[in-house]
Amino acid sequence: MNLTLFTFSSMFALGLSGLTFHRTHLLSALLCLEGMMLSLFIALSLWTMQLSATHFSASPLLLLAFSACEASVGLALLVATARTHGSDRLSTLNLLQC
Repeated sequence: MNLTLFTFSSMFALGLSGLTFHRTHLLSALLCLEGMMLSLFIALSLWTMQLSATHFSASPLLLLAFSACEASVGLALLVATARTHGSDRLSTLNLLQC
């Protein structure tokens, strides 16, 4: 296994494990998602550079744009949750309550 492949796969796995096991606050879940997206962006950028393919050069920028949109929606949900429920703890969120 290549060292860069191992690095980016371990970055993604750490973000995924942080998202699965440490879900106490919404902010920590959002940070884990951003770490996963950043590892995908760097891996996709290096992959297009190694292939020297010009038709794939827009893919990392598209992924980065979607990541920025995801971050803005996540922060908007964080602010709305903090205003309505008083905290960002995921245990206080219940879909059955109005």
